[in-house]
Amino acid sequence: MQPTILIVDDEKHTRDGLRRLLENDYDVYVAGDIAGAMSVLEREQIDLLLTDLRLGNEDGMQLIERALKMPHPPICIMMTAYGSVDTAVEAMKRGAYDFVTKPLNLDKVEMLIARALRGRNLEQENRTLRQQIDERYGLENIIGESPALHEVFDTIKQVAPSSANVLIEGESGTGKELAAHAIHNLSRRNKAKFVTVHCAALSPTLLESELFGHERGAFTGAHERRVGRFEQANGGTIFLDEVAEIPPPTQVKLLRVMSEERAFERVGGNQTLRADVRLIAATNKNLEALVREGKFRDDLFFRLNVVRITMPPLRERKDDIPLLVRAFVRHFAKLNEKEVVDLAPEAMNALLTYNWPGNVRELRTAIEHGVVMATGTKITVRDLPSAVREAAGATLPRGISPAKAFGEKASPLDLHETEKKLILQALATTNGNVTAAAKKLGISRRTLHRKINEMNAAKADVESATANEETAL
Repeated sequence: MQPTILIVDDEKHTRDGLRRLLENDYDVYVAGDIAGAMSVLEREQIDLLLTDLRLGNEDGMQLIERALKMPHPPICIMMTAYGSVDTAVEAMKRGAYDFVTKPLNLDKVEMLIARALRGRNLEQENRTLRQQIDERYGLENIIGESPALHEVFDTIKQVAPSSANVLIEGESGTGKELAAHAIHNLSRRNKAKFVTVHCAALSPTLLESELFGHERGAFTGAHERRVGRFEQANGGTIFLDEVAEIPPPTQVKLLRVMSEERAFERVGGNQTLRADVRLIAATNKNLEALVREGKFRDDLFFRLNVVRITMPPLRERKDDIPLLVRAFVRHFAKLNEKEVVDLAPEAMNALLTYNWPGNVRELRTAIEHGVVMATGTKITVRDLPSAVREAAGATLPRGISPAKAFGEKASPLDLHETEKKLILQALATTNGNVTAAAKKLGISRRTLHRKINEMNAAKADVESATANEETAL
C-alpha cells in the first residue's frame, strides 16, 4: 500500500502541480483550506501533510497543531515564502518535521518527502522490533497468575533497576533464562547487549576462552585472536546458565572479573582488560550443597548470590497450566497453520493430572505435539504425548476412566488391561523401583503395591485355572 499525502494550498495551480509530481508514488489528497484538510484528516489516515503557511486568511500553523493532536498524527512539512522562515522554524519547534521555501524546488520537495517517510518507516520497524523483543523476553512471556510466580515478578521488578548480581535457581524448564532476559530488559542496561553462555556445553579450556577470549596461538587451533563474552557484554548483561558446571580454575578467574576492578586477561595473553557487566547466573543444582562439598567456591557463591530468585516448578503452580496452554495453542496453531483453538475437557484434565518433570518446557512441547497431531479444532487426549496419556489413564482424574479419557468404549477387562499395561510400563522405565513408579503414575506407593499384589493374584488364578484345565484333559 502506497503512503498517503495531503497537500494543502489555497492556490489551485500549486495543489495540482504537486499532485501531478507525487501521484505516481503516493496516494495524494488535496485541500484548499483548513476545513477541507481536516475533513480529509478525519476520514483518511494520512502519512504526510504538506501545507502552505498562508491559506488565504487562515494560518497553516493552526492546521499543523490540529493534525499533530490526532490519534495517528501525520508527518508535517510546511511550505513558506522566504520572508516567513522564522515562522517555519517555530513550526518545527512545535512538532513539524521540516519546511521548504517558495518558489518550490520540486526535486528538493521529492527528496524531503521520501526522507521523512523513510524515517517514519524505520521508527515503526524499531517500535515493532522492540515490542517483539518485549513480548519474547519481557515479563509478559512468563505466563501465570499463581502466588509463587507473582513473588518472582515482584522480585524481578525490584532488582532489575539495580546493578546487583542475581542468582536464579530452579529445575530445568522452569523459565530461568526468560527471567534473566526480563531483568535485563527492565534494567538501565537494556540498550546494551544481553550475552548468554551455556557453561555445561563447553570443555574447561573452551569455556575459559568463551568467557575471556584468547590470543592467537594460545592453544592448538587458536589461529586468531578471539574476543570473549565479557568483552562482548561490556555495558550490558552476561547470563551464565548452569553456573554450577564451571570448573574450579575458571571459578577463580570469574571471581576476579566480578570484583570491583572487573579485570581479566585473555587466554594466552598478559594484557589486563576490564568489562563493566551485570552478571546473572542460573543453576538447577543446590550451590550451597556444592559449597559444603568443596565443589564450588564459597566466595564466588557469595558474589553471585546477592539476590536470589527461585523459579517454581510447574507441579507447584498447576493453576497456571490453562493460561500457558492457551498461549501455546495460539502460538503453535499459527506457526503450523492449523485451526486448533482449544482442548477437549478430557485433554485438559490429562494435562492437569500429569506431574510435568520437564516443567513449562515439557508442557510447551506437549502442546506443540497436540497441535500437530490434532485433526479438528480441539486437541483430544489421543493427540497428546504418550507419557501424558498414560498418566491420565493411571490416575483417573476427576472421575474420568481410562476408556473415557482415551475416547474409547471399553469393557471392564479392557480397563484392567490398560491399568496393568501402565503399571508395567512405569515399573520398566524405573527399573522396578516401586517408589519411583508410583511417583510417575501419580499414585501413592501403598496403592501401587496393592495393585501389583492384585495383578500377581490374578496371574496366579489364571495359572491355576490353566493347570486344572490341562489335568482335566
